[in-house]
Amino acid sequence: MSDEGRLVAGRYRLAERIGRGGMGTVWRAEDEVLGRQIALKQLHAHHHLSDDELATLYERMRREARSAARITHPNVVVVHDVVDDGGLPCIVMEYVPSVTLGDLLKGERTLPPEEAARIGLGMIAALRAAHAAGVLHRDVKPGNVLLASDDRVVLTDFGIAMTDGTSTLTKTGEMVGSIDYMAPERMRGLTPGPASDLWALGATLHQAVEGRPPFRKDTAMETAYAIATDPLGPMTQAGPLEPLIEALLVKEPDGRPSAEQTERALQAIRAGQPTEVHRAAAFAGTGTRTGSVTGSTPGSVMGSDGGRGRGTDMPDASEVPDVPGTPTRTGDGGGGRSRKRRALLWSTVAAAVAGAAVAGALYVTTYEGGTTDDAAPSPGTTTAPPFKPPPVPEGYHLVRDKRHGVAFPVPDGWKLNRKTPEGVSYIDPTKLAEITVGVVDPAGSHPVEHFKTIEANTKVNYPTSYRKLRMQKTSFRGQPAAVWEFTFQGRARAFRAIDLGYGREGAKEYDIYLSAPDAQWAGYRPVFDKVRNGFTTTG
Repeated sequence: MSDEGRLVAGRYRLAERIGRGGMGTVWRAEDEVLGRQIALKQLHAHHHLSDDELATLYERMRREARSAARITHPNVVVVHDVVDDGGLPCIVMEYVPSVTLGDLLKGERTLPPEEAARIGLGMIAALRAAHAAGVLHRDVKPGNVLLASDDRVVLTDFGIAMTDGTSTLTKTGEMVGSIDYMAPERMRGLTPGPASDLWALGATLHQAVEGRPPFRKDTAMETAYAIATDPLGPMTQAGPLEPLIEALLVKEPDGRPSAEQTERALQAIRAGQPTEVHRAAAFAGTGTRTGSVTGSTPGSVMGSDGGRGRGTDMPDASEVPDVPGTPTRTGDGGGGRSRKRRALLWSTVAAAVAGAAVAGALYVTTYEGGTTDDAAPSPGTTTAPPFKPPPVPEGYHLVRDKRHGVAFPVPDGWKLNRKTPEGVSYIDPTKLAEITVGVVDPAGSHPVEHFKTIEANTKVNYPTSYRKLRMQKTSFRGQPAAVWEFTFQGRARAFRAIDLGYGREGAKEYDIYLSAPDAQWAGYRPVFDKVRNGFTTTG
């Protein structure tokens, strides 16, 4: 290779190329002044860039050096110097004989959860040190984790790091980093914080134990959109790491555990001790809610037949979860503008993938496929005027329930299953899938508290088969919301369910719930999305 043996800055002799990325090449080199090996990151020449763009790129690299130099920690690569090489900046760093975690995981290889926890401990120690120094990494991923020959775990490549108090080097809407490990808030065009690095840690741990990043799709665009909207799929090999990974990958930043909580959980896992993961704000509040909670089915606050224990595949829906109760607000408007909002989110995601500038700042709050283009109002404020719901999807028909003041699309062929004072449900022709809309009046402190109450009852009815996939705070149409997803075992098959509750204390809470056979979940899940998007209150 032509650069091998070349002298840089009069003292660093290039010996071997040991890495190459989008911004530059990393060499093992010899410091001929001090007689030691170092790593030298050499910026690529980018002849296609304008002078302004080159200046930004060079400044970004200099910031990498300054950012990393602020951190003194054994789990963070040491930066020695910044030098010029033919007009291009080069960073001189500690040389760590190692392989990267990315190399170790190539070909969908996996690690035992305990080893992944050991690596995670090194990563979280590095991130805690960086955050304490006011530095966000913003590109945490397996390829930037060095597994040293002395068993040290070292976080490197602060090339897109951001330091508190410095201006951004990206244009409005532009994203820099690796799509698979970008937190949802970055996909929505929001400013990243320490919780964004923790999300990337969760994505890295997921790949380490499951063999692939948690939301990877066929294209970068689809991956970005999945990160912003899709639920986390079940894990099969995470073992004791599963609750922590699930918590780190919560969509909302304030719902993730802190760095300290993450470190404690990893220490316990590493030691083989039981641990409980507490999300930072996911379960805030202690309010309870009025209205009956029966033992009939997971997620149910309506009905009193208690028939789920029979576990049949018959029309009595004994294997079909009842529906949650949900509150309403007069004049809340249904799923109007959902297509426009989806398009807005897609445009933000496209900017993240392409790195293109978007005219004007975007502030988008998402729940699943639905989005709002307003921030959630503070308690006591009013919401926007009612929105016109989207057209009824092809293959669906609109049902109106005057008793509960709601309207929503239902697939053609699905029949009314039951009506109660708490809600209404429809069942599909197989009698195995059910969509339910419930109303709780008045609403409690937050929908997540309602779900926690129902979950406790569900665990009693399904002590061995209930498995929570996620329960988290979010927002929906500008109101406090929660989403709960779980699986459980019926008599003849496994079922999966998803429940969205939204509403503000003192008003009503509305719950939209779908349960269906787990084996056919991919086919049934779009039903939930269409019902949710087309749901509206009618007063």
